[in-house]
Amino acid sequence: MPSDEHKRVLDPERDTAALKALTHPLRIQLLGLLRQDGPATASELAERTGESSASTSYHLRVLAKYGFIAEAEHRDGRERRWRALHAVTSWSNEAMESSAAGRAYVGMARRRQIEHLVASLDRYEEDIAEGRLSREWVEPSGISDLMPRLTPESLTELWAVIDRTLSDLTARDADDPRARHVVLFTAGLPIAAPKPSPAEGTS
Repeated sequence: MPSDEHKRVLDPERDTAALKALTHPLRIQLLGLLRQDGPATASELAERTGESSASTSYHLRVLAKYGFIAEAEHRDGRERRWRALHAVTSWSNEAMESSAAGRAYVGMARRRQIEHLVASLDRYEEDIAEGRLSREWVEPSGISDLMPRLTPESLTELWAVIDRTLSDLTARDADDPRARHVVLFTAGLPIAAPKPSPAEGTS
């Protein structure tokens, strides 16, 4: 897991303008690509997203203005390259619920993560089929949709266990040449019991 210095922690009171800037879906996508694939130019990102280079260049400058990315290097007249300043963006869900900008950002970010999951699945299947990933990745790869019954305290503990375990495994595999970036999605979304029908509510 990324250390604290590699996280951008958003505060809905302090980062109102940054939150509004980051609710744009293309900006979330561009930031994700820079974090996943490393530094890139506006033209390279335009090709990956299907946008114009003028559009990606504008949105990259907005991300830089609010401290999400920075220039990676200068190349003597060549197009500038951009890099992400943090590995992840994090926040307090409870704090975000206190402002309209916070709620808008969290909703947008979560839906963008679902889109990223679909794109990652497509990329994984293509990489396996084309031989860019070895067959040893087939068995451990997958998606799970378990629905355990947990208390709020247990769900909080589960997140902590996942964080600790992932930190340990990441450190262990840091120098292994076989290691690859793994798109790992976790979700804990409690669901309320359905309302009883009128018939069920009568005695």
